[in-house]
Amino acid sequence: MSEPGHLTGEVRPAKYQPPLPVDEMILREQPDEEAVPMDVIFVGGGPAGLAGAIELARLVAKDNEEGGGIGDVEIGVLEKAGQLGEHSLSGAVVNPIAMRELFPELDMSEFPFRGPVKDEAVYFLTENRSVRIPTPPTMKNHGNHMASLCEVVRWLGDKAEGLGVNVFPGFAVGGLLVEGEGSQVIGVRTTASGLDREGQPGGGDYMPPMDLTAQVTVLAEGTRGPLTQAFLQWQGIGSENPQIYALGVKELWETKKPLDRVIHTMGWPLPGDAFGGSFMYPLEGDLIALGLVVGLDYHDARFDVHDVLQRMKLHPLFRPYLEGGEMVEWGAKTIPEGGYFSVPSQRHGAGVCVVGDSAGFVDVPSLKGIHYAMHSGILAARTIFKALKDGDVSEKGLRSYTDAVDASYIMKDLRKTRNIRLAFKKGFVGGSIRAGLMTVSKGALLGGRMQVPEDVGEARVLGESGPSVVPDGKLTFSKVDAVYKSGNQTRDDLPNHLLVGHDVSPEAAEMYVHMCPAGVYERDGSELRVNAPNCVDCKATDVLGPRWTAREGGSGPAYQRM
Repeated sequence: MSEPGHLTGEVRPAKYQPPLPVDEMILREQPDEEAVPMDVIFVGGGPAGLAGAIELARLVAKDNEEGGGIGDVEIGVLEKAGQLGEHSLSGAVVNPIAMRELFPELDMSEFPFRGPVKDEAVYFLTENRSVRIPTPPTMKNHGNHMASLCEVVRWLGDKAEGLGVNVFPGFAVGGLLVEGEGSQVIGVRTTASGLDREGQPGGGDYMPPMDLTAQVTVLAEGTRGPLTQAFLQWQGIGSENPQIYALGVKELWETKKPLDRVIHTMGWPLPGDAFGGSFMYPLEGDLIALGLVVGLDYHDARFDVHDVLQRMKLHPLFRPYLEGGEMVEWGAKTIPEGGYFSVPSQRHGAGVCVVGDSAGFVDVPSLKGIHYAMHSGILAARTIFKALKDGDVSEKGLRSYTDAVDASYIMKDLRKTRNIRLAFKKGFVGGSIRAGLMTVSKGALLGGRMQVPEDVGEARVLGESGPSVVPDGKLTFSKVDAVYKSGNQTRDDLPNHLLVGHDVSPEAAEMYVHMCPAGVYERDGSELRVNAPNCVDCKATDVLGPRWTAREGGSGPAYQRM
């Protein structure tokens, strides 16, 4: 161990990460006497959960209209954000195929998109220059549409409520209710609200946890969902490779100079051993989305995605658009990047389906996941409808969901690009060559599984900090300023929802400081300080450090147009 004043040497994150508290999330308890009875519960009000709820409500309504006899089916969507969309963040350039599938009666102009992609460009950056390169086939966006995921989610929520779906924002779920000693999930338990810093009822605002029973629970938690992790671990469901993640940090700018095309970049400001790139999208006349996405397998323990984004904005490609404008919103989120070999071998269990980012349905080469999330929710709804009709919500009764995903364009697309992200594990240049061969051959070349470790299992080295940017509050911003722009509305006296490992070394603490884009962690000499209310639920900490658990509903960011 090095001296706390000037830290050097190796960091092994896995040494300091505590285990997932599965026993606190898999609850072998009878539901409370006042439990709210539902038939199907979607945990998470993102695109996957809402698309599933909408499809199921439509199938039920059609069956009843045709005299099928399924009767009333109570469908609930539990969303931890205070309002729908407030925890939703993406680029976003959306493939509209799932929207068309869900709403075939609507015209494209009726969807909540900002407009079609009219032009695009990809650049390779050096510190002071940008060289336009041919757009890789996987990244071409002809026919896709720019959107705010917040707006998409709010629109889907209105559609769901119009179909009779019970949408409950502000309810975080902390555990799955399990029947007896078996494996049948029979509902969920929400987290308490109104607790003080010590976890005790804090007065008149206290609300105890609430149980909701359901024949089927759909885990639509989004990236790195704790209940999904607990369910998969409890049931021993694995994947050929572990899931790996990237961290994306995004800003929205109101600018004086309009942007007329979708822009992606690679190269600078990332080191050669880090995978990722940046994006800049036009959302409307004066609104631009700007972001940086970096794989969490980077080697330098002092690499700081937020700080690197601030430095990137000074580049001649970006600065002319941003200068004189205003940064109006900021956010961060992790993204599952493992692809085909990291998808769980089954996405269902007794009374359970796993959909969307929770299952890892993201195609990194095309930078797409929203339509896969929605399609998985739709497929889950069709399986659940049949299971309810048949009276069989056992593991066997829900097996057709996993089969349907395997036969769908989700897994077919992921298989074509199965090793492209993994090819960059050994560096940018070699990865680019291997990725090119895989793209041209549609996965036929170099198609065998490339083994990868978990991100937390990758050893890091405390390198020298890169060039620092002193935030000016106009073009560049501190983490404190950024969190303010996220609309974070978490109480300062909330219990700590981050589970910190024992005896965290100063070196690991230093890594956490740079890893977190929201300034949750500080190092005071050899001590780690945790500012939990700063957390914007990006889940990077759960990938590499202290474990993230669900806290009081309504906490966290309040994104509006992300």
